[in-house]
Amino acid sequence: MTVPLTLLGLLEREPSHGYDLKRDYDTYFGRGKNLPFGQVYSTLARLTRDGKVVMDEVSPGDGPDRKRYVITETGATEVDAWLVEPVQAEPHLQTVLFAKVVLSLMLDRPAEVYLDTQRRAHLQRMRELTEIKRSGELVDGLLADHGLFHLEADLRWIDLTAARLDQLREKVRR
Repeated sequence: MTVPLTLLGLLEREPSHGYDLKRDYDTYFGRGKNLPFGQVYSTLARLTRDGKVVMDEVSPGDGPDRKRYVITETGATEVDAWLVEPVQAEPHLQTVLFAKVVLSLMLDRPAEVYLDTQRRAHLQRMRELTEIKRSGELVDGLLADHGLFHLEADLRWIDLTAARLDQLREKVRR
């Protein structure tokens, strides 16, 4: 997730205060990892410095003054370009799962045990995501589906790798 571009997108929708941006970010994009206030304001400061947003008005608040931010043409152009750019296809060919299996085999450790442990962890996370999908709102359900599909692919890979461990063991011990 790119915080600066997401905040720019929220500002393109409507001028906002930092507090409102944080609330909207956390509501739609921060599932399980809310955006710290400090990151919101440091990001807004960089976006202002780079000419992508400007302060529209400053009003007194309970604490510090409340600054309302507005996206500039430069910021809107960047959002437009970002929205039409495809996300890099993942996964990459180097993964932690693969590295752990290969190193386990190289070090003559039980890779089968690692794969079984990882399978259980994936299945537990799938149960958690299924509950979120069942009891959550649409946004939660769609995010849970995304995670479930990735976990399903990992589980298929774990099963395939477990079936080929003897071949891989021979390959990496040379």
